[in-house]
Amino acid sequence: MNCSSSTGPGASPDLVVEIIETLEACGVDRDEYQLYDAIDVEALEQIVNSSGGNVEVQFTVEGHRLAVTPESVDVLIDDETSDSTDQ
Repeated sequence: MNCSSSTGPGASPDLVVEIIETLEACGVDRDEYQLYDAIDVEALEQIVNSSGGNVEVQFTVEGHRLAVTPESVDVLIDDETSDSTDQ
């Protein structure tokens, strides 16, 4: 399942829409969360838009870890198998 949304060079002015669409692609309904309770969207946009280099901001919404860069909004997948192999 592809739960990412590419925005091209530079951050999209509709970063909130990109985040919401990414969450919906992963099966999270808009009624299940309040995005503004999870993050400060204006601060996130300022960080991503003003970045002159590589920047990645990570946060969690409804159990889904997201990574926002100037180029994309991606869902981070944990490798659950690596934790259970040591005995």
